[in-house]
Amino acid sequence: MNKLTGFIGLGIMGKPMAKCLLKSGCPLMVNDLDTSAVNELVVLGAISGSLSEIGEQCEVIFTILPNGSIVQAVLFNRGEVCDTIKVGSTIIDMSSVTPVESQTCAKKLEKLGVDFLDAPVSGGEPKAIDGTLAFMVGGKKEVFNRIMPYFEMMGSSALLIGGTGSGSVTKLANQVIVNLNIAAVSEALVMATKAGADPELVYQAIRGGLAGSTVLDAKASLMIDRNFVPGGKISINLKDIKNVMATAHEIDVPMPMSSQLLEIMQALKVDGHLNDDHGGIVQYFEKLAKVEVRRKGE
Repeated sequence: MNKLTGFIGLGIMGKPMAKCLLKSGCPLMVNDLDTSAVNELVVLGAISGSLSEIGEQCEVIFTILPNGSIVQAVLFNRGEVCDTIKVGSTIIDMSSVTPVESQTCAKKLEKLGVDFLDAPVSGGEPKAIDGTLAFMVGGKKEVFNRIMPYFEMMGSSALLIGGTGSGSVTKLANQVIVNLNIAAVSEALVMATKAGADPELVYQAIRGGLAGSTVLDAKASLMIDRNFVPGGKISINLKDIKNVMATAHEIDVPMPMSSQLLEIMQALKVDGHLNDDHGGIVQYFEKLAKVEVRRKGE
């Protein structure tokens, strides 16, 4: 673990994940378009490097980027990572992309003698900060076992689901469950508020029963506090649900609830809420009911 490791993408999730690696003693070379994020990591001991420098100097390279097109560009455009990467290196893409995009990366990298894992994460910014993310991984078992120590630095669990693309499929399933849960919490709290109940007390009353969930605990209080500072932006989740629909349609799986969720997110986009946390989905239901979810008396 003394060799330099590459880390590309220092956004809401990537920056705290990179910090966890540094805290665990992993030497890092980092890259991001946001120079302030790069500088923040450099102060903590990382080295700033270009994409071609990361390819040349790092045998293990992590990426966590906004979408599959950007992942492809960073890895395969002329002058970027794969122009200089060495045979025997490993790339771990932690971005939320489609399984087809993951499989495309793996095939291109295999021709270069480079191993690949798709390893998207769940847990949001809070778990990225405290190093307790869950990794959903697709790829070869021997590669997964070799990279496991890195996953342990950034997360509390990592599971190999199957072959390449299966990590990305699992992430899509995760995003369906999370975002539909947020929509359900939103709809319920809007109804309770409009009926005259205090949504905080409604939340406290139901959280210990069958309706209780990690999503409810993570998002209800933020909705009630009107705190939509992004831990997971609606824009990113909208992209994920679009990927869900594209993947589902390709394999002939109807997704009626996810399709409705996609339209809810599109409406939030039109209303200028793309950069809100996905707990901000509540604002769609509030607009329909002409009420805001707040503690009674506020």
